Amino acid sequence: MRRTIFTDEHQLFRETARSYYLRECVPHTEEWEREGQVGRAAWAAAGKAGLIGWQFPEEYGGQGIQDFRYNAVMAEEMAATGSVGIGLGLQNDVIPPYLMQLTTPEQKARWLPGVIAGETICALALSEPAAGSDLKGIRTTARRDGDAWVIDGSKTFITNGILADLVIVACKTDPDAGHKGISLIVVERGAEGFERGRKLDKIGMKAQDTAELFFREVRVPAENLIGQEGRGFYHMMGNLPTERLAIAVAALASAERAFGCALEYAKDRTAFGRPIGRFQANRFALADMKATLQVARVHLDGCIMALVEGELTAEEAAAAKYWTTETGWQVIDRCMQLFGGYGYVNEYEIARIWRDSRVQRVFGGTSEIMQEIVGRSLGL
Repeated sequence: MRRTIFTDEHQLFRETARSYYLRECVPHTEEWEREGQVGRAAWAAAGKAGLIGWQFPEEYGGQGIQDFRYNAVMAEEMAATGSVGIGLGLQNDVIPPYLMQLTTPEQKARWLPGVIAGETICALALSEPAAGSDLKGIRTTARRDGDAWVIDGSKTFITNGILADLVIVACKTDPDAGHKGISLIVVERGAEGFERGRKLDKIGMKAQDTAELFFREVRVPAENLIGQEGRGFYHMMGNLPTERLAIAVAALASAERAFGCALEYAKDRTAFGRPIGRFQANRFALADMKATLQVARVHLDGCIMALVEGELTAEEAAAAKYWTTETGWQVIDRCMQLFGGYGYVNEYEIARIWRDSRVQRVFGGTSEIMQEIVGRSLGL
């Protein structure tokens, strides 16, 4: 359908992104899914193409562009090309506010050039075995010892956990202060006592490394604290609307890719002497999905522009994340049904899309948490 939110500059960026994904990612799909992680060369290639960190100032290698539409283009093209695994969404959607808004000039100079070049891969370590959506329940601690912080604890479900060179860790710096005692501290690759645990064996997103991280008396310089001590919970909450909208964008893009696969299959696959798409039940199903995706696209484009204009609320982002991931999953599942038994065979892309999309209703806050956020906004 016709979209009006993008300029010529965005379309040129889209061409660059599509070319990158087709050249650097798509050919490695089987390899990356088999190995459970992405090759670092793809990260460096993304940096060289200007596809990482355009939000950051030019003095560090960025482009100084604050426009979420570029983030949307990256997510849409990753899905449209069938690319897998590479965590550029985390690097571009989630990490920049932390490294831009909460860091000192010295920290920016130390970290940003490598991040923008694709040489420094980032991770955000929030979730723990006993604390997922409830970030106030984290148990990882950091105590001040002279000119260092000493971190103890563990994290799980950490995207880019194996590859990460720079990890932003949520810690309790004042265990008795509840959510007001949480701070954010950066741990860098090679820190003594910092260990990678299992690369988690997930149902989907096989090519994206998701890991456990362990911190045993890990000493990091005191200047690795970002933001204000004790304000980490509020820093994290302030960044969630952007993260949740990014998940919604990826969810819709995945559903659109699944619909494209299903439509092509419905035209080519024959049964009882004619293409299966000509049977009324299937034709009506495809028509219903087309209409659903069209409505979702209009809604999500409106949310994207609200974020660009600084008007998207946390409740609106939660509603978008909830509705888009739930609706996208329904579309993808229905697309898979059209493939019959072949939809359950891994060599068909629809099977991978189905597996990979299930988690979108979980990470970034479960659908139930999104409903709670929206419900509270209604005064209930």
